Amino acid sequence: QVQLVESGGGLVQAGGSLRLSCAASARTFSSYAMGWFRQAPGKEREFVAAINWSGSRTSYADSVKGRFTISRDIANNTVYLQMNSLKPEDTAVYYCAASIYPYVRVGVHEYEYWGQGTQVTVSS
Repeated sequence: QVQLVESGGGLVQAGGSLRLSCAASARTFSSYAMGWFRQAPGKEREFVAAINWSGSRTSYADSVKGRFTISRDIANNTVYLQMNSLKPEDTAVYYCAASIYPYVRVGVHEYEYWGQGTQVTVSS
């Protein structure tokens, strides 16, 4: 069983930055691919970014490419999402997810473990 705990959400003005963190409990954290997803009110959960087991491969949704960066600290069992140049349309609950497969995965149904989510609100 993997437990994921997100932190770092909050309220920020458009153009600002936030860094989300996701702490994982698993001793085998380094073998999991990790992802960030988000869900706005009335919308389906959507892919934001993903990283493979070693951190050597990443993938981003087109809507965040060039603004968001995913990274992982294997020694501390933590994955990060640095969000810059935030826009009001980035407002959502952001979820961290873990996949038992080590390679980059972008589908919601490809992840077995999920955190509880953290709210990000971007004001205009």
